[in-house]
Amino acid sequence: MAKRWAQILDLSSRAMAMDDASWRRHANPLSVYSRMTVLPLMTLAVLSRIWLGWGCVLLVALVCLWVWWNPRAFGVPHSTQNWASRATFGERVLLNHKNIAVPDHHMSWAQALGTLAGLGLIPWIYGLWLVDPGFILLGLTLSMGAKLWFVDRMVWLFQDMKAADSTYAAWEY
Repeated sequence: MAKRWAQILDLSSRAMAMDDASWRRHANPLSVYSRMTVLPLMTLAVLSRIWLGWGCVLLVALVCLWVWWNPRAFGVPHSTQNWASRATFGERVLLNHKNIAVPDHHMSWAQALGTLAGLGLIPWIYGLWLVDPGFILLGLTLSMGAKLWFVDRMVWLFQDMKAADSTYAAWEY
C-alpha cells in the first residue's frame, strides 16, 4: 500500500508540473483558499448538463484548467508566516519524501485522509449521476472535509520537518 501511495504522490506531482516558481506562487494564501472552489465548481459544471447538454464539457474543461492554473495565478506572497503557506510547504515536503524521509505517522495520516477524500467522491459522483442533492452534499462534505484536514496535517508536517533541512526552513519568511 505504501508503494502505491508513493506512486500516487509522484503521479500527482508530475501532472501538476510544478516548478520552484509555481510553488512560491502557490504559497500565496489566495491560491490556497481559492483552490477550495474546485469541487463546488466541478459540481456546477457537471450539473450544467441538465440545461447545456454536452456544452457542460466546456465548463468541466474550464474547471480542469483552473485546477492547473490556480497555483500559478497569484503572486509570490509578501510573507509565508501563515497557515495557508505552511500547508503548501507541507505538500512540498510530502512530495519530496523520496529525498528526505517523512516520519511514518505523517505518511499514515496523509494516506488515510487522502483515501477518505477519495471515498467521498463516491457519493458525490453518484449524486451527480442521479442529480441527488443529498448525495452530492454528502460527497462534498466528506471529500472537502478530509481534504481540509489533510491540508491542516500538511502544516503540522512542515512544522516538524523544517528543522530537518535548511531548504525547508528557507521557505518561511
